[in-house]
Order: sequence, then C-alpha cells, then structure tokens
Amino acid sequence: MRLNTISGRFAALTTMFVILAELFILLPSLAGFRLDFLESRLERAQIASLALLATDDSLATDLESELLQNAGVLNVVLRRNDIRQLVLSSRIPGPIAATYDLRDEDVLQTIDDSLAVLLDRQDRVIRVIGSPVNQAGQLIEITMQTQPLRQAMIDYALRLLGVSAMFSILTAILLFLAAQRLILVPIRRVITHMTAYANAPEDARHIIIPDARLSELNEAETALQSMQQTVTSSLKQKERMAQLGQAVAKISHDLRNILTTAQIFADRLEESADPKVRRAAPKLVNSITRAVNLCETTLAFGKAEEPMPTLSRFNLAQLAAEVVEAETLAGEMSGQVDFITDIPPSMMIRADRDQLYRVLANLARNARQAIEATGKPGTVEIGAGEGDADWWIKVCDTGPGLPDKAREYLFKPFTGSTRRGGTGLGLTIAADLVRGHGGRLDLLRSDADGSQFCIHIPRGMTAVSSRPILEAG
Repeated sequence: MRLNTISGRFAALTTMFVILAELFILLPSLAGFRLDFLESRLERAQIASLALLATDDSLATDLESELLQNAGVLNVVLRRNDIRQLVLSSRIPGPIAATYDLRDEDVLQTIDDSLAVLLDRQDRVIRVIGSPVNQAGQLIEITMQTQPLRQAMIDYALRLLGVSAMFSILTAILLFLAAQRLILVPIRRVITHMTAYANAPEDARHIIIPDARLSELNEAETALQSMQQTVTSSLKQKERMAQLGQAVAKISHDLRNILTTAQIFADRLEESADPKVRRAAPKLVNSITRAVNLCETTLAFGKAEEPMPTLSRFNLAQLAAEVVEAETLAGEMSGQVDFITDIPPSMMIRADRDQLYRVLANLARNARQAIEATGKPGTVEIGAGEGDADWWIKVCDTGPGLPDKAREYLFKPFTGSTRRGGTGLGLTIAADLVRGHGGRLDLLRSDADGSQFCIHIPRGMTAVSSRPILEAG
C-alpha cells in the first residue's frame, strides 16, 4: 500500500486522525487517573490510620512505619470533632512543594495539575487534602512524594496510547477495505471504460452505463456517458461529412465538365435571330459561369484549400437586383413572396462579386422558403448602407422565425436546417464566404415577426485565408 494512492493516503489519514483524537482524549484521561490515584491514597491512608487507632499503644510503634509504607504516604492527619490529629507520621525528605485540595478542584485545574506533575522530573513532596469516606471524619490530609504518581501516570499513558494504536490500525484496515469496495472499485471501472472507449471511440458499445450507488460517482459516470455520446455522434457525423465531401468532389468534377460544354453552347445563343433569346443569353451564361465557379470552389474545398476572394468594386444595387430576379423566378409558382430592395442606386462596394451573390442568394432563398412553408404571403427585404469602417447588408423577412434548435446550431452544417430534408449548408457556406472577406454574418433578430440577418464587409479588407487576396480590375 503506497502513500501516492487513494487507499494508502486514506489509511494514513485515518490512522493520523484517530491518534490525534486519542491525544485529545489523553489529557482528561490522565487528569482522571491522577484524581483516582490521589483519592486511593487518601482511602488507604484513612484505613491505615483507623487500623492504628484501633490497636493499643504497645503495637502502634511497630505498625506505624508498615502502615505508612503500604498506604504510600509520609504523614496522615485526621480531623474529627473539630480536632486536628496527626495519626501517622514519618520523616519528610524535603519541603512541601504544593498543596492540592481535591474537594474544590475543577476540570481545567485538574488537567493543569496533571501536566505539571507529568512534566516535572524531580521527586517533590506534596500535600493532598480530601474528605474521608463513610463520614469517618471532617477532613483527611496526607503528604506524599510525586515520583510514584508520575510513574503511574506515564505507565497509564503508554497503555492508553498502545490501545489507541491498535484501534487505529484496525480502523485503518477496515476503512481501507471499505474504500476499496465502495470507492476504488467503481473508479477502476470508470478508468477501464475510458481506456476501452479511447481505443475505439466510434463503437457505441464502449459507452459507459451509469450504475454507481454513490451519488458523486453516479454523476461522474453520467457526465462521462454524455461526453462519450457527444464524441461518438460527432465522429460519426464527421465521417459522414468526409464521405459526402469525397462524393461531392467527384460530382463537382464531372459537373464542371458538363457545364463547361453547356457554357460553350450558351455563348452561341447570343447570335440567335430571336431577340428574346438574345436578351436571355447573357443571364444564362452568367448562371452557368457561377455554377462552374461553384464546382471549382467545391473541388478546392475538398483539397482543404480556402477559396480566396477576388476583390473588385461593383454596384451593390445591381447585384441585389440579380438576386431578387432569380428568387422571384424561383418563387413564381407560389406567388406568395414579395421582394423589396432598399439600397442606394449608386452604392459601390469592394468585395468578391460572385461570392457575395452566393451569400445574398442563400439568405434570400432561405427567407423565401420559410415564408412559402407557412402558406401565407410575406415579404423579403434587402437593404444596405455604409459606415466609416465597413459596409453592411441586411436581409429581413416576415417569416415564422427560427426555432430554438436552429438558432443554437445556426452556422453548423447538417444541424441548422429548419426545412424537412434540408442540410443546413446554406448558412454555413454564407458565413464562411463572409469570413473569407474578413467580415461576419450575424443574426440580429428572429421571432414570430420574422428574421433579420446582417452582413458586415470591412473597408480595410483582411481575409481569413493566409494567401494574398486577388484584386480584380
């Protein structure tokens, strides 16, 4: 049993505390022993004096020294009928050092007198006064030496400490066994579970099931179970996301090739004789170009590379109009959603135009789909302004607001979606793109009256990517 273990320290502390408690008990015990010792000397002296008084004078001289020796005293004085009489006497080896009246000593005084005798190594003469037993007089007084009393007290203290040591060892052993059974065994069980779980954290069979009887250990096991469940769920989700990322990268590679071919054919539509086709051709080309760029960005993301914003100055109102036009066409079947823009016509912003289009499109699409899900008409508004430090763009809607779970996992993939079958990637992608500009995407409000998001794009651009930002134009 080592002291650097719980059981070893528990046993050592138990032994120490038991001995400490016995030391506190030792002082009043010694005081009681001293008082009993002195009272026994008084009783023996009284018996010796009465025995001497019962004999005739011829026997008194022969018996006196023997009676004093058996009583363990030097002199005996009895007071009877108001007469003080020296019954037994012998030569006193020295002056009387102290007088103790046992009739009026309190507890603290008795303890103090006991310590004084115990610590004094010299053999002194003391006077002890007490009351005779069986009302054999008014007072009895003896003189005696302190060395026999001190030696008896030392022997008593050693016996008491020896018994205390045995009880301490026995108590420590019992508490050690109890600690092993009640505390250490459950702790080792938790350690075993943690070791097994660390070797295979994705295996749900290694998740601990709380069954400890002690409330503290049960709480620890419950907390460990919750942590293990969270970690296992996160590992499985990350594995699914990794597999999904590989699949998306493969699809994006092939889709990019298909869209590149479609882009070539779309360019030829500008030569069509139909004026409506010629007007629609640039928009179709722009849409296909964005799709190609999205595929390339996805491929770059699959390689763990952050897409770098290509900064340029452009008219924000025109970009917002393109987003509104696309979302209006997407929601044309329902006809429930009205789009409003509140952006100064001449407002210029410096950012990546395609990435900002994707951010606004994601926010506007989410707002439109939230309103359409209610079956009631609603409004989506895109507003913007600028300050000394940044440009801000707000996207507001009159939808039903976000539920608590969606707000808690707002910008996390596969967890923040509010639509059935949704992935929650839209807001995650939007937030990542805004952070790539050195800005932030905030949810300002979401309640029964609708939601409001705000995009902040700093004027002094500092992108998250460690590589330099490309500047277009």
